[in-house]
Amino acid sequence: MFDFAYPLYLYLLLLVPLVGLLFIGARTSRRAKLRRFGRPDVVARLMPDASSYTPAVKVTLQLIAVAALVFMLARPRSGAKEQQETAAGIEVMIAFDVSNSMLASSTDRPDGVTRLERARLLLEKLIDRLGNDKVGLVIYAQQPKMQLPLTSDFYTAKMYLNDLSPKLISNQGTDISDAIKMAMNGFSPAEDMHKAIILITDAEDHEGAALETARLAAENGIQIDVIGLGTAQGSLVPGVVGPDGRPVVSTLNETLAKEIAQAGDGIYVNGASPSALSDLQTQLDKLQKSEFSTVTYTAGAEQFPTFAFLAFIFILIDFFIVDRKISWLKGVNFFTRNSADSKIKKEKK
Repeated sequence: MFDFAYPLYLYLLLLVPLVGLLFIGARTSRRAKLRRFGRPDVVARLMPDASSYTPAVKVTLQLIAVAALVFMLARPRSGAKEQQETAAGIEVMIAFDVSNSMLASSTDRPDGVTRLERARLLLEKLIDRLGNDKVGLVIYAQQPKMQLPLTSDFYTAKMYLNDLSPKLISNQGTDISDAIKMAMNGFSPAEDMHKAIILITDAEDHEGAALETARLAAENGIQIDVIGLGTAQGSLVPGVVGPDGRPVVSTLNETLAKEIAQAGDGIYVNGASPSALSDLQTQLDKLQKSEFSTVTYTAGAEQFPTFAFLAFIFILIDFFIVDRKISWLKGVNFFTRNSADSKIKKEKK
């Protein structure tokens, strides 16, 4: 099996025939200009050191070197193998609030760490501890959106966390109920898999159906754990004003957050608590691990050193070839008879 890590770089190979055509056009134009000075055989004798072959040889070597460099940039690999393994874990869907209120400070200080940033850092550390579990990501404000389906690729999951922003959802507000429903739909249909939803929120629910949906999740064997962000005193939401033109203050509704966790047979943790991460992990560890099959791919052997070596060789050869005729090949004409020399010999006879 042969593939490329960065196949888009292969489009650069289009430059090779393009440069080749430009070279042919330039040589054709050169010959046409030389004909204006006189007969080609006579003009050729006026330029004894000009070679008809080395420019073509040099540009060929250069284009081969460029092609080798392009293949090197695309990182060719060979020998990749697909393997199927069995792992034991749970499924975790993260429902992450990206409403504008998450840009408010997570503390009573106006310049404190934002709720969004605190939640992101907390979840990055949690994902590192998940082991063989699967994780998915739902983002929500007024509407939910499946950002990342269930995966065992934690590196990709953390990349998605780094990109979270209120700009990802155009309709602002907070609808926790719809977010829980989408997270529930994101789980696999396997009944023997234990499932948990981690709800990231400041519990400013504008729709009011979160408790009923949390109970529905619990009835379907899905645990809901809640991470609360913010404080009871509240913080200003940057750049947001209310209908009356005044700045909006967002507070943590800790009572509702605890009620959602209780209805979902989970726990509530305050994101600012030093024990938040360990408490959440302890709760997830109570869920029994289930076996599931995973398909993994072993990376193929990197082949770019081969192409790098080829590029170096052709560049080195090109360096030692000069544009003028090579002294020991001056008397050799590879493709045509030298008609001018034949005429001179005949005249001497």
